[in-house]
Amino acid sequence: MIEPLDYEAVGFMSGLEVHQQLLTTHKLFCRCPGGLYTEVHDGEVLRHMRPTLSELGEYDGTALMEFKTKKEIIYLLNHLNVCTYEMDDTPPFLVNQEAIDVAIELCLMMHMDVIDEVHIARKQYLDGSIPTGFQRTAIVGMNGWLPFQGRRLTVTHVSVEEDSCREVSDRGHRIVWRTDRLGMPLTETVTGPELRTPQEVRDAILLCGLTARSTRRVRTGIGASRQDVNVSVRGGSRVEIKGVPKAGLAVKLVHTEAVRQYNLLKLRDELHRRGLTAPGSIRVDACDVSDIWAGIDLGFIRRALDAGGKVYAVRVAGVAGLAQHPTQPDTTFLDELAGRIRVIACLDDAPTVFSGALFPQFQGRNLVLDRVRKRAGVGANDDVFVVFGPEEDVRTAADEIRLRFADATVGVPKETRQALVGGYTTFERILPGPDRMYPDTDSPPTRVTEARVAAIKAGLKPAPWARFERYGAWGVPEETSRYLIRRGGADILDAVVAKTGADGLTAAILIGQRAKALARAGIPIERLGPAEWVEVFDLYTGGRIPREAVPAVATRMAKDGLRAAEAAEAEGIALVGRETWQRDLEGLGMHGYLPAKTDSRDRRLRFLAGRAMAQLRGRAPAKEVAAYLAGTLEEIAQ
Repeated sequence: MIEPLDYEAVGFMSGLEVHQQLLTTHKLFCRCPGGLYTEVHDGEVLRHMRPTLSELGEYDGTALMEFKTKKEIIYLLNHLNVCTYEMDDTPPFLVNQEAIDVAIELCLMMHMDVIDEVHIARKQYLDGSIPTGFQRTAIVGMNGWLPFQGRRLTVTHVSVEEDSCREVSDRGHRIVWRTDRLGMPLTETVTGPELRTPQEVRDAILLCGLTARSTRRVRTGIGASRQDVNVSVRGGSRVEIKGVPKAGLAVKLVHTEAVRQYNLLKLRDELHRRGLTAPGSIRVDACDVSDIWAGIDLGFIRRALDAGGKVYAVRVAGVAGLAQHPTQPDTTFLDELAGRIRVIACLDDAPTVFSGALFPQFQGRNLVLDRVRKRAGVGANDDVFVVFGPEEDVRTAADEIRLRFADATVGVPKETRQALVGGYTTFERILPGPDRMYPDTDSPPTRVTEARVAAIKAGLKPAPWARFERYGAWGVPEETSRYLIRRGGADILDAVVAKTGADGLTAAILIGQRAKALARAGIPIERLGPAEWVEVFDLYTGGRIPREAVPAVATRMAKDGLRAAEAAEAEGIALVGRETWQRDLEGLGMHGYLPAKTDSRDRRLRFLAGRAMAQLRGRAPAKEVAAYLAGTLEEIAQ
């Protein structure tokens, strides 16, 4: 259940960053193949990351945070899809112009101004997802819009950039990445913060996805499209939910984040009422309580001590009971602390951290709690938190508890949060700022001429909203239209209607619904492109096969690689004269096949029609057969 929230009252707003892999032959800055995924590796590289100064001589806060984790980063390599560029051992090749063209096409579809020169910049990432420590990226278009629910949704800019690695595992101070996806070109489409409800967020994701797919030059499948969703409420801050894989999942994730921010603002107000009004007012003391826990048989504590680690008690003055303050549904502020400690201190052995109010249950619990509180000097208005692990990491954890409570005095910290199953999020990193951007001196700019843009514009495919309007006028259901655009059937439908004169609704149902059913049944219907479907509909509109025979002919073409006429002949499908098929039906023995006379007329007609069409096998139009059978029923009734 989703707890209610008045989005307008809390000042909810959201915007998108939609990442879409492009269907290019090669990667963005080298000539390795794009889209070649592997699950095995024939080499490994070990890296450690450190921050660098920005163009303005400042360090990015996110880079400093990630440096604090002291991660050992392992990259798994396969020679089939990586080269020395990905490992930062050679400079980049010239940027892939095919990717630039696709990005321009997407910009034009979204009414954007295409820039005159594409300049490559570096965007610093020290989480290990990119071996160089930065992502190469470039803005291609700005100032666009999408028609959205009766208004215009602003598209601030579209960039082309290289994709990152795939995470394999992340435990403690060691993280492992697979590099097959690394360097593949993708576009980033950024909208304005104009979405007013989680449902609008979902619908905007779907619209951006349909727009990209309308180019027919983007990749599809799991991971090919990923969304980062920015969320804020009045008085809060921009929080980015990273890597939302599906539009439908965004609804609960976004709602939950709005609830979280609303609750954090209430926590801020409570801190202020207690006199904790600024980050500097948070007072924290940490002390070693390993000896108190030495004889306690708790697995996670025992593992830490046996490995030479420590147990620390961290007293936070004036925050009694606030660790239990609700944040997301079914979570508390203690989970906020645990997320920071897990990521930055690399302490991921659950429960990571627990408070004095929520001590684990064990024999002698109260005695241990009393001793810990006494050693830490915990007063009636204070709380104590227990962390355990390697001593250096425990000290980092104690400082993160201080920093997270300090952030709570301000309200909602600017964070990037990871999407979890069930619609929840957890801390991933501090939200990056402009200090992580600087020019890439290894890559020359690409001039975009008016002639190049005009040539791309001349071949631009119809936008999804234009197709929705046209198909809707034909009476095509919206779900069918959406499927056709998403799966590439819209190009086939347009070609069939334009070249054969087929009825738009009829063609849409056969291509968008019957073909979908065939695909689910295991028929390789994707082998048929526009030219093949035009052949099938030529037979239908030319009166050589009935409408009902189109799926059977298409099936035989897909299975055996036949031309449409050959497939119809192989199926024994060809329209015959009325006298011929009526004569064939006389042998059907309709009197003997009639169901009980108590059945309704419609049921008896459907029964006979099924028998008749099975016997005729596409040699007669279904409407004419139905009319003939209806007349026969009337004669029998008399």
